[in-house]
Amino acid sequence: MSPILEVIDLVKTYPGVEAVRGISFSLTAGTCFGVLGPNGAGKTTTVEIIEGVTRATSVEIRYKGEIAGERFHNEAGIQFQSTSLQQFLTVGETLKMFHDLYSRHAPLEEVIEECSLRDLLDRDTRKLSGGQFQRLLLAIALVNNPDILFLDEPTTGLDPQARRNFWALIERIKSRGKTIMLTTHYMDEAYVLCDEIAIMDKGRIIAQGSPDALLHAHYNEVILQIPASEVPGDISSAPFRTVRHNGTIEMYTADVQGAIGYLTGENIPLGQLRIRPFNLEDLFLDLTGKDLRA
Repeated sequence: MSPILEVIDLVKTYPGVEAVRGISFSLTAGTCFGVLGPNGAGKTTTVEIIEGVTRATSVEIRYKGEIAGERFHNEAGIQFQSTSLQQFLTVGETLKMFHDLYSRHAPLEEVIEECSLRDLLDRDTRKLSGGQFQRLLLAIALVNNPDILFLDEPTTGLDPQARRNFWALIERIKSRGKTIMLTTHYMDEAYVLCDEIAIMDKGRIIAQGSPDALLHAHYNEVILQIPASEVPGDISSAPFRTVRHNGTIEMYTADVQGAIGYLTGENIPLGQLRIRPFNLEDLFLDLTGKDLRA
């Protein structure tokens, strides 16, 4: 299947800084493509260049096989990382204002139902909760019935319930054949929503693929976790790698039965033993490091 969007050799430099260093990728129609990275990795710059908000130093962007231009901008929907709306308008008035800006329209009633805004139409936009405001911003991004949708960290600051509700909304939109490009700091969000992810660091893509494929490519072990208080002795001679931190001992092994046998032989109680696979957060930290980024 031909990609709906191709980004070829994107470069963005500022005086003394190369923010994006010649990255290329493509999006398949009807999928969700996630861009992950620590602060300063270049992901928001990348998305803003594709959207046309920021000018690239050099890039070729193709949409549906053609150089991206007016057709792309008419058929794209954008939910920015940070948005200020016109004050003293209701939700309904705000939606109608944005709806009237486009020649291409989605039925406004359908957008209202899709984003669960029916009971909020008469409310001042300044009096919305975080989750309600994000649903309104998503509705604004949908008013032109876009074929491709850009979501820049749309769930930042939402409580867990609001995040999960927003995930379900994005899944429904994707099920209608929409293509989504998502930036996020939440690894669980990327795993649930994204068909493919690109991990960026220092302006480059350092890993790309489906979440499961990336995990399988980097790890063949699982992690056994047990409270350090349950292991009073020294297990540094164990036949697997161990790490002790924050009151927990983590053991990395591909032989779970062998590890359990070793712990049993050392008379270590297993009542609080926890076994988990490596996840996207583990991969993210292993690839980008654990140092605090500004």
